[in-house]
Amino acid sequence: MGVSSSITLKVILVLAVLVVAVQPPPCGAATDRLSTILRSAVDKDGEDENSGGTKWAVLVAGSNEYWNYRHQSDVCHAYQLLKKGGLKDENIIVFMYDDIANNEENPRKGVIINSPNGSDVYAGVPKDYTGEEVNTDNFFAVLLGNKSAVVGGSGKVLNTKNKDVIFIYYADHGAPGYVAMPSGSDLYADQLIAVLKKKHEAGTYKKMVIYIEACESGSMFEGLLPDDWNIYAMTAANTEESSWGWYCPGEEPAPPPEYTTCLGDLFSIAWMEDSDCHNRKKERIEEQFERVKYRTFNNGTEMGSHVKEYGNMDIRKDKLSKYQGYVAADSKHCWVPPTNNVNVATMPMPGGVHQRDAELLYLWEKYKRLGDKSEMKEKVLKEIGEKMQLRAHIDGSVAAIGDYLFGTQKAHSILKSVRKTGPLVDDWECLRSMVKIFEEHCGALGEYGRKHMRAFANICNNAISLAAMGKASMAACDGHSAQ
Repeated sequence: MGVSSSITLKVILVLAVLVVAVQPPPCGAATDRLSTILRSAVDKDGEDENSGGTKWAVLVAGSNEYWNYRHQSDVCHAYQLLKKGGLKDENIIVFMYDDIANNEENPRKGVIINSPNGSDVYAGVPKDYTGEEVNTDNFFAVLLGNKSAVVGGSGKVLNTKNKDVIFIYYADHGAPGYVAMPSGSDLYADQLIAVLKKKHEAGTYKKMVIYIEACESGSMFEGLLPDDWNIYAMTAANTEESSWGWYCPGEEPAPPPEYTTCLGDLFSIAWMEDSDCHNRKKERIEEQFERVKYRTFNNGTEMGSHVKEYGNMDIRKDKLSKYQGYVAADSKHCWVPPTNNVNVATMPMPGGVHQRDAELLYLWEKYKRLGDKSEMKEKVLKEIGEKMQLRAHIDGSVAAIGDYLFGTQKAHSILKSVRKTGPLVDDWECLRSMVKIFEEHCGALGEYGRKHMRAFANICNNAISLAAMGKASMAACDGHSAQ
């Protein structure tokens, strides 16, 4: 055999080994093996990402009920993204009520999708905390690694060491200084910051990245998160605007016709589809921020929000793979921003839905699809009417309280006042007390009514006493609280 033949044989043997290595195995674990091979090859780029530390993640869907489908869908997609990136189930902690996949209204039983043509993102998700276990106390216990404080669930907590990195993703409804949970007490910004401070002081992590999908989510960190805790936060909206549901019925792109609810949220879709589509070993957090900010702003249309960032800006230079792991990118489904020669002012833009209007959209879609079922249609129409009446009651009650406390000339400007810097309120206990007093006299705020949290904060900031608030609430609601 000549030299050239010998070289050719060696090349063939090498190619054969490579073919066997990347040959798609029958199913399941084989796909993970292929991802591991690809990750190993890419990881040898001279960068010791975590210096021997472990990647951890906490994923939280803070809502329940079918009309909130999008939040659990977002969290399930995030799990699949991280799992494919190499994070282990033992290091991914999932909070989700788990009432969507097998809900009687779900057209695809046992399946959750996060985009119109998307695959199932529910399969394999480790549902560590479900139902009533999805609450603020368990969430804080998990963050602090306090296993003895957890009630129910898998018992998994952030058992992190000082070299570990943490990725936290939360999706749900929010309000100024507040994000929701389906069970237990509410989660206020000052409480979250206090827990993060404890985590920082314990020295049990190296770096932490937090993404929050919620209305007014910037208010969870504005004027509150220091830049020396090695924590970076990205939020779906600034301190005074709604975030947006996406892939919603009647909008474009629309979900499959059998769906009556939004499949995802705009900010969440933006960051996850970006992570799915790009090489996380090359893309840095600052690049993801710019792409996500552009897409979520939706070219400046009214259907979009301003993505914000807080905390340690040095973390922006880190590669996504440091927190989200690495897997070969799927560029086929990448969102592509308009080119410079496109007149975005005249270009038709995709549509979304205000988070707080998503329930009304769901009910309207449900009504339209009932056909000749007049009794059921009447029931849904009545529910829509009751929701609108409740909104009017809450809006009117808050306005009347403002008039009582500040006079009609000043009330509106005081209640709507927005601080450009600094936290929402000076006294967080005062804010919680004001909300409690209002709800005692005027009824529960609910997801819609919590948009008035800024008004209650401004009542506190103007040194109104709890007694005065009580009198104003009684006068405004006249003892008739909405149920």
